[in-house]
Amino acid sequence: MDWRSIKFDWNRARAFLVTAEEGSLSGAARALGMSQPTLGRQVAALEEELGVALFERVGRGIELTPSGLALVEHVRTMGEAANRVSLMASGKSDCIEGNICISATEATAAYILPPMIQKLRKQEPGINIELIASNSASDLKRREADIAIRGFRPTQLDLIAKKVSEEQAHLYATPTYLTSLDNPGSPVGFSHAEFFGFNKSNEFLNGLKERGFELSFSNFPVMTENHLVHWEMVKQGVGIGVMSAKIGDAEPKVQRILPDTEPFTYELWLVAHRELRTSRRVRVVFDFLAKELSCSKVNKKT
Repeated sequence: MDWRSIKFDWNRARAFLVTAEEGSLSGAARALGMSQPTLGRQVAALEEELGVALFERVGRGIELTPSGLALVEHVRTMGEAANRVSLMASGKSDCIEGNICISATEATAAYILPPMIQKLRKQEPGINIELIASNSASDLKRREADIAIRGFRPTQLDLIAKKVSEEQAHLYATPTYLTSLDNPGSPVGFSHAEFFGFNKSNEFLNGLKERGFELSFSNFPVMTENHLVHWEMVKQGVGIGVMSAKIGDAEPKVQRILPDTEPFTYELWLVAHRELRTSRRVRVVFDFLAKELSCSKVNKKT
């Protein structure tokens, strides 16, 4: 290889790649944790080094030029290679102290993980934890997180996954709201009730119909993908929502509707990248979470 022919800085190439993927300088600056002017200077410097224009302004945004479009896949390949180097280096670390990033759903992060993190911090005070609370699955291959707690089995071959439990979810409402409906004794009695949906897909609606509820989209006047907002509205008596039994049964403001109705079931999986799994720090946290999640419960509030 003629090393003298490589005449650009990788940090600048990374700035170009993240800008292309984020679609804006401001988004790329946030993703890289740097100021927008600094990022802009790096992209401009790369353009000068390569002698091509990589972006052009379109209205208030930017788009890749033909040259930028031709180069971005090559730089993305470089980025993936750099990521693999970082993963491999992290995976060989024997140091317990340091940072670790855990990704979990909003409800899990808010209601299930706090006592576990408190316990982990007492056991391993040298580990600093970043917690991502999101209902979107973090991309472990791109190092968006070191460990993920997911409600579904991962399919990527280069991930290590462990099933930690089988979970149930039920429908909940406040006693006051159920009284306003005259406390229906069967699913068909909820045909005029208001439910909270997460999105406009048919999945939740179809699941309710399979359980005997006679509903349509008119029964879902409020949609929110944020599970914490969803749950707060249930607790305030706005309508009916679904929640993990561990969380719902521990909340004194609500009760299950029709307790004998078939629950929603899902699996809880703990996931890490296979190379990170050999890191002592990741292994310690992974094993700790696997044990805690397999027997977790939420203390009932008073």
